[in-house]
Parts: sequence; structure tokens; C-alpha cells
Amino acid sequence: MPDIKADICIIGAGSGGLSVAAGAAQMGASVVLIEGHEMGGDCLNSGCVPSKALIAASKRAHLMTIGANFGITPVAPQIDFSVVKDHVARVIEQIAPVDSQERFEGLGVHVIRDWARFVSPTAVQAGDTRITARRFVIATGSSPLVPPIPGIDSVTVHTNESIFALREKPEHLVIIGAGPIGMEMAQAHRRLGCEVTVIEGARAMGRDDPELAARLIEKIRAEGVTIIEGAKAERISATGGIAVHTTKGVFTGSHLLMAVGRKVNLDRLDLVKAGVAFDRKGVTVGADLRSTTNRRIYAVGDVAGGLMFTHVAGYHAGIVIRSALLGLSARQRTDHIPWATFTDPELAQVGLTEAGARACHGGKVEIAAVDFSHNDRAIAEGKAEGRIKVMVVKGRPVGATILGPQAGELIGLWAMAIANGMKMSAISNTILPYPTLGEINKRAAGAYFSPRLFDSPSVKRVVKTVQRWLP
Repeated sequence: MPDIKADICIIGAGSGGLSVAAGAAQMGASVVLIEGHEMGGDCLNSGCVPSKALIAASKRAHLMTIGANFGITPVAPQIDFSVVKDHVARVIEQIAPVDSQERFEGLGVHVIRDWARFVSPTAVQAGDTRITARRFVIATGSSPLVPPIPGIDSVTVHTNESIFALREKPEHLVIIGAGPIGMEMAQAHRRLGCEVTVIEGARAMGRDDPELAARLIEKIRAEGVTIIEGAKAERISATGGIAVHTTKGVFTGSHLLMAVGRKVNLDRLDLVKAGVAFDRKGVTVGADLRSTTNRRIYAVGDVAGGLMFTHVAGYHAGIVIRSALLGLSARQRTDHIPWATFTDPELAQVGLTEAGARACHGGKVEIAAVDFSHNDRAIAEGKAEGRIKVMVVKGRPVGATILGPQAGELIGLWAMAIANGMKMSAISNTILPYPTLGEINKRAAGAYFSPRLFDSPSVKRVVKTVQRWLP
């Protein structure tokens, strides 16, 4: 049985694990990377990449139907669903070399393609190989959650791990779960010619700002998606297709997509033998991402028990590199982490929502809000639906919510501002090219300052005084 010794051993070749491996190897550490499934993890193979590729195809189809106001006759798109999936596969194939075993071996990483399990606090076993290391990084990610609804075994259940490989067009897709994944897939499949019903036990987009989420849901409903809220799934049965029995009735369709959340991938690791504390949310870590019960071991990404986003895993990787390789103090924070739902329009968030800001800061919170109907570029593009809300405390943004075109891009400015403790004046002082969507951010900053300048009696008195004395 071969033994390997390394400075750092990483379990999981998704975003977080690959980022640690690449950084550590290029900084001179000896690195072992273990992956039992696919290089690139969920994001590349069944998450962010294929979903955005499918959404891109659905946007092309939708544009063919909405040209009347531009003088372009709408037409019904002819959609070859299998060719759409060919596009999805090509996108994955084009990006895959960046995450490939060959690339990382070229960087000097020892890659082992097998499942890993701990055999002691200082060693793991992967196939016939035993690896001891000074530091370990658990980066095994998460998998779609399929709850044990009675009757679920009687039908084929799709998740994000299988829906993108489905080459036949679903005649009627039933989605359980109206969170970001559910809503993205609902709109994309509707635009690609499927009937779609979304069933949600609570409120659709329940973790987002209620005002802007409601606007988004109204838009998706207007495109023909049926969204049923407050309908808890109680039973599933096969009826030639599928039938979901809920507290609000029975909903039938041809295919079922489960999008109710995710569970962390820890079952194979035998963490008890490593002396690592964990629960259903993930490894128990401190702000430094180290296990609270085995300081040799770090956790990054979904298994660190926090926000489940690819960019968070990459952020965690930087913390681990500073700590495990350079011996520097490094701690995570979450107030500056943005996220986006890539529907049309997009819905993006960073920091506190309005409700969260009021709960934390009470009457100190000011809301600077502007509609996209005041943005000239959005008007020219025919995409003036949407709104930006910025939560401000003592002149500094503590959160921002954007519903509108390219909200996922626009939120970046507020993420930078919050990360660096910038004031609203830094945004208002920034000059942006005209006409761009980015001006909506500056207009929001202007909405914060406008009452102070234009509604202030003291400012008006000063101006009158100055005008009397100016030559």
C-alpha cells in the first residue's frame, strides 16, 4: 500500500478545492488533490455553468417573441431541445480544461481520482493510497436535497445533476421549490416551449427582498409560468406522468424537478476518526475556517456551513492559503458577499436586505431607491422594469438589492463599497459613461444626497447668502 506525505491534502476538486490546490502548488507547497467524482465539481458539471448556458439559449428564444415595439415582427421560435443541450455540453467542454486533472498535474499537484476517508486525525485513505499531511482541506461541496415525500420512489425525480442531460423536451415540467434554482429553471424551460408549474411550500424567493421578489414573480407569471405558493407537497404519484398532491390541490405534469435545497457531502469522509465535529450544516469551523476540534483540518465552500455559492468557495480558498501556507491570520466575513438569481430580470443582493438592516440598525437606516425607468440605457433597451434599493447607515451602505437587467454585474460596485467601508460619497463622486446601466448605481447614491441638498432650508439660506455676496 503506497504512502504519500504532503504539506497540504485537499479533498474535493470543486471551486474551493481547485483554488487552494492551484495557489498552494504555485507557491511551492507539496499538494495532494483527491476527487472521487468529476473534476470541476457541481458548478462546472451540473450547476452554474450548464444553468447559465441553458438560460442563454432561452433568452435567444424569448427575444424572437418580443420585437414588436422595436418594429420587428415577433415569430414563434422553432426549438430543437436536443441541440439546446448540445450547446450546454459545448460550454462545459470549453471550460473543463481549466479544471482538468491534466492542468493541475502540470502545476505539480498529485491528483488522485478516488473517494477519500479519514483513517486518523492526520491521515486519509483514497483507494490503495494513504496520505498524511500537515494540513487537510475538506472541499467536498454539496448535493441536491431530495426530501422523503411519500410516493417519490414511484416517479423519476430530476435534480440539477440530471436535468441538463435530459435531451427530450419536457411537455410539462413540475418544479418543487421556488428558490433561485427553481425560478431560473422555470423561466428558462418556459421560454424553451415547456409548460411549467412551480410548487412552493412557503413564499417564492423567500430569502430575498419581498418587494422586489414580488415584482420578479409577477414577471415570470406573465410569461406563462404557474407559481403556487403556500402549497406543501404531501404525496407524489405516477399517473402516466407525475402528480404532486399538495395542501392546495393536485398538480400534474410530465417531468419532475426537485429544487428545494442542498445537503453537504460529508457522509463518505468518516470524520469521527479525524476527530472533526460536524452537523447537518457542515463541518464546525471558526471564522478562520479551521475545524474547532482538529486544527490541522480546514473546510471551505458549502461544507463550511455558511453561504452556498461558488464564489464563496473561492473566497474561502484565499483565507486558507493565507493561513495554512503563509501562517498569517485570516478570518472570513459575510457582510460583503453578493449573490444573484439569473432570471430575467436578474435579482441580486449584497449585505443586508431592507428588513435585515432595520432589524440590525433600527431607525438609523435610510433607504435610497431608484427605479430603472429613470435609466436612459434601460429605456433604450426596452428593459426599464426594475428597482435598486440601497440600505445606508451613517453615510455608508450596509446592503443593496437590485432587480433589473444585469443586476448580477451591477451589484459588484456595492460589494466593493461594503467590503472596503466606502461612503456613499465615493459612489456619487464616480463619473460613469453615458448611457450605461451602471448609472443606476450613481443615481441611487444621488437619491441619498438629494434630500440633504435640495430639501434643506439651511442649504437654501447659505445659497441665498452666497449669491448676495458674489460679484
